Amino acid sequence: MELYDVMRTTFAAREFTDDALPDATLARILDHARFAPSGGNRQGWHVIVVRERATRDVLAAAAAPAAKRYAAQVKLGESPWNTIIPTKADAAMIEATPPPSRLIEPVLKAPVVLVVCVDLRVVASMDQDLDRVGVISGASIYPFAWNILLAARHEGFGGTITTLAVSQEPTLRAALGIPPHVAVCAVMPLGKPVKQLSSLKRKPVAQFATRERFDGRAL
Repeated sequence: MELYDVMRTTFAAREFTDDALPDATLARILDHARFAPSGGNRQGWHVIVVRERATRDVLAAAAAPAAKRYAAQVKLGESPWNTIIPTKADAAMIEATPPPSRLIEPVLKAPVVLVVCVDLRVVASMDQDLDRVGVISGASIYPFAWNILLAARHEGFGGTITTLAVSQEPTLRAALGIPPHVAVCAVMPLGKPVKQLSSLKRKPVAQFATRERFDGRAL
C-alpha cells in the first residue's frame, strides 16, 4: 500500500473475523515495526505474543476495573482517566458500572494479542521531576506500537492499542513473568477486521497547528 493510504486508513479495529494471523505474518509485521525510533536508539521494547485462552482471561480481567471507571466517567460526560480534572465518579458508581464489552472482548476474540513492554532502564524520562504526569517516556515505545498497526494494515490486518489492563500492572507482571524494571505499555489485539474503515474522522490541521505560540494563528 502507499504510505499515506496506510496512515489515513489505519483505525482502531476491535472486531475481527475468524481468519488466522500466522506467526510468519506476525514476525514480518514486527520485523518492519522494529525500525521505529526510540530515545538514544536503545530499542527497549519487548513483545509477549499471547494466543492461549488462559492468558487472555488474565488480560481481560485486568482490563475490567479500568473499563468500569472509564464507562462511569463517560456517563458523567468526563474525559476518562485524565489527570487534570478530578472525576465525580465515586467508588460505588464505578463498582456498579459494568465494563463495556467492546473494551474487554477484543483480547478474548482476536487471533493474537500482543503485550508490549519497555525496559525502563534504557528510557530517558526528562519530565520525571515536573509537577504533572510523565509523558516523555512514551516517545521510546509508542512509535513502535504504532508501527505495528501500520505494518498490520499493510498486511491486511488491524488492531488497536489498549491500555486499560495496565492499571493492574502487578497482576500482569505476576502472570506473565515480567521483571520489575520493565513496564507494560499496551495490550494490542490483532486480526483481520470485520470491516475495513476507509474514511476516518479527525480534526483538520487548522484546529491543532498554530504559528510560533500555542495561541498563535492557525497554520
